[in-house]
Amino acid sequence: MSDKLVGAKRQTALKELHGWSEVLERDAIRKTYHFPNFPAAWGFMSQVALLAERADHHPEWFNDMGRVEVILYTRTVDGVTQADVDFAHRLDQIAPVHDR
Repeated sequence: MSDKLVGAKRQTALKELHGWSEVLERDAIRKTYHFPNFPAAWGFMSQVALLAERADHHPEWFNDMGRVEVILYTRTVDGVTQADVDFAHRLDQIAPVHDR
């Protein structure tokens, strides 16, 4: 199991991520991806769903037309871990170029 990222380790890990921010209400990170239309957004979500199943690390998300908001945290520790940061990097690799 991963430990919560705190202090300098957390700040260093989050600086590596483009466009991700901390969720103020709880210990999680968030990013919104933008797509030209609903099918493109759904396609991204389908790819993420397959990654999530393989990694056994499932995001919270919201889809509205061409926008997909993703929230990551590790449920077992109720906070952000290295697994969340690694998963965020993987999402950015498959995201549209303007959201990387």
